[in-house]
Amino acid sequence: MALKHCAFAAFIVGAACSAQALDWQDNSIGYRYGTHFAEPFNNDIVAKNIVNFTHVSGYKYGSNFLNADFLFSNKKDPVDVGSNNGAQEAYVVYRHTLDLGKVYGKDFKVGPVRGFGVSGGFDWNTKRDAGYNSKKRMLVAGPTVMFDVPGYLNVSVLELWESNAPYNGFSATSTPRYHYKAHPMLETTWGIPFTVGSLPLSFEGYALFIASKGKDEFGVDTASETNVDAKLMYDASGIVGVRKNTFKVGAEYQYWMNKFGNNRNGAAGTGAFARTPMIRAEYHF
Repeated sequence: MALKHCAFAAFIVGAACSAQALDWQDNSIGYRYGTHFAEPFNNDIVAKNIVNFTHVSGYKYGSNFLNADFLFSNKKDPVDVGSNNGAQEAYVVYRHTLDLGKVYGKDFKVGPVRGFGVSGGFDWNTKRDAGYNSKKRMLVAGPTVMFDVPGYLNVSVLELWESNAPYNGFSATSTPRYHYKAHPMLETTWGIPFTVGSLPLSFEGYALFIASKGKDEFGVDTASETNVDAKLMYDASGIVGVRKNTFKVGAEYQYWMNKFGNNRNGAAGTGAFARTPMIRAEYHF
């Protein structure tokens, strides 16, 4: 419960930082497309168009990260039972990290570690589809280690408090909001710029290793989950005549085993294991 209160506190502090001058910020609008997405309890391969907005900023005591994905499936993941139109989803992630070195005015650098922090935030989603119609709500909180690399490399151990209140389109039944067992996640995020010859590149992404969250709302045991999303981006700003790091294009790959805690060896079937290549473009402002 103490960690849960930390999540609330970190969110409040992050919101309050808007009243302070930001030291830096980066906003971007992105688009990505892939044809090999997977959805639990659906054995079809799904194509998706995804539009996102991302905000990253830093201020006197820490940093903020906000990403909102808007996902549009093809008819293989239908919006309603019997429909030829695809499902629609919004997924929002917010993280706020307090840098303890900045808070206490001390240098905590040791070896490859630049500093230590405390992170908190939330995940929120809503999806309209023929089956599950997810309404996920999740709070997160825990310690973060920040490594001394070009760009950034952060590793966090977070406690998760997750709930959902799905609606089954096939049986037309609603499930009251169900709270899963609190469970840990190892979260790694990175953004490493580098060059190959004269090519300005960056290796970016995240890796999530999530423990089982106990039984789901239907009494079925959940599985531990692995979600790795990595992208190689090329800064094409010079080609289109805009300032550095404004326009990026690249390739992305997502490996997601036991998606949302659904066991790929159980009733969720092959849809619980996604291996998805994508193309991606971003405009930063």
